[in-house]
Amino acid sequence: MPRIAELPAETNPDLKETLGVYKTHLGYVPNSVLIMQRTPKVVKALAQLASAVWDKESSVDLGFKRLVAYMASRTHGCNYSMAHAAEAAHRMGIADEKLAAVCEYRTSALFNEAERAALDFAVAAASQPNAVTDAMFARMHEHWTETQIVEIAAAVALNGFLNRWNDTMAPKLEAEPVEFGLKHLAPHGWRVGKHQ
Repeated sequence: MPRIAELPAETNPDLKETLGVYKTHLGYVPNSVLIMQRTPKVVKALAQLASAVWDKESSVDLGFKRLVAYMASRTHGCNYSMAHAAEAAHRMGIADEKLAAVCEYRTSALFNEAERAALDFAVAAASQPNAVTDAMFARMHEHWTETQIVEIAAAVALNGFLNRWNDTMAPKLEAEPVEFGLKHLAPHGWRVGKHQ
């Protein structure tokens, strides 16, 4: 049960367009955002940041960037964000096999060295305390441009905010990501959140 109830999507007319973007991209407005709409400026700021991080003109493949977000949320332990990130990665073209193997990315033949470096970076950046080292940055520079490194770090950081928000507010996970999580993530230890 959420610690603060979701408000109906039509509660704040100023958010109609912003919430409509979620509806268009996901088919629903996330419950986390329905709680957040008590502070419309935060909803708008989050939507603006998310639009920048998930920009279609990104120099990092968006499906892979969503896998980065998934691993960041997995490191944090946020089941709500894990389901959203994995579902988005799949929707953006990440194959079932690659999604199923992401937790074994260090040894799976489905991942190349650039992806391994980025996923190691994501896990370290999402750890508490932060575990990113200069050696990790040097490894990232072997495979990614500085712009791409900034984009990958932004995906981890955005999910860091969402992980803290979702674990604090405990929104109920929507039906679509629950169904996706049970099918694709449960075999790898995912479960519907403790607050569901």
